[in-house]
Amino acid sequence: MPLPNLIDTHAHLDFHNFDTDREDVLLRARETGVTRIINIATSLATSRLAIALADQYEAVWATVGVHPHDSNEVSEEVLAELRSLYQHPKVVAVGEIGLDYYRMYQPVDVQKKAFRRQLELALALNAPVIIHTREAEADLLEMLLEIKSNDWAGVFHCFPGDIKMANQVLEMGFHISFTGSITFKNFKGKPVIQSIPLERLLLETDCPFMTPVPHRGKRNEPAYVHFVGQKIAEFKEVPFEAVVRQTSANAEHLFKI
Repeated sequence: MPLPNLIDTHAHLDFHNFDTDREDVLLRARETGVTRIINIATSLATSRLAIALADQYEAVWATVGVHPHDSNEVSEEVLAELRSLYQHPKVVAVGEIGLDYYRMYQPVDVQKKAFRRQLELALALNAPVIIHTREAEADLLEMLLEIKSNDWAGVFHCFPGDIKMANQVLEMGFHISFTGSITFKNFKGKPVIQSIPLERLLLETDCPFMTPVPHRGKRNEPAYVHFVGQKIAEFKEVPFEAVVRQTSANAEHLFKI
């Protein structure tokens, strides 16, 4: 039986959690049918690391951007370097960027300024954006609508919203992705997933975080992305192969990989 053509659209393989066995992690991913992995940056430093991994491994692609936790680092010099780094042939998006009012590592005004500047950078580069939002959805959606009402290219990763928010995000042009949290017993977003067209869904692990059942409690890795795809197939009552085929086509089109 041929392996599926899975794409993990959100991983953090540059994190120290993978320093001792990164080669093995990538081998396990390949053995489970994961053909491509997008390594997501969270800072200028991890933007550089993501590109280094993309250079080293054929299956790995990269993004550049600064997470809201580190939004205080977004200066004119950093934005200029992000613009330069985006020219690398294996960089496919700006992100992950957004707002996070749960941890609140940076003041709201600092987060908003950094988010706006990176959105403007992405638009200038005609680049997709990877959106992070946690307990900041109203402000984040307002900013997106203010800058550009629709025809956005990008994805709301680890989607936190309800059906109403999903419809808003889809109308803006975004894709939506979910992590291993959809396999947890307390997950209540099944109706949300059922409401989203398969043509607008992506698969992700957000590894090393959000490890799906049956590996919950352990470090997450790209090989586990198929558990996310299987749960989406279950919720939507379609074959797993159909989920893989469509979500991978979605990722290929959005990120040009």
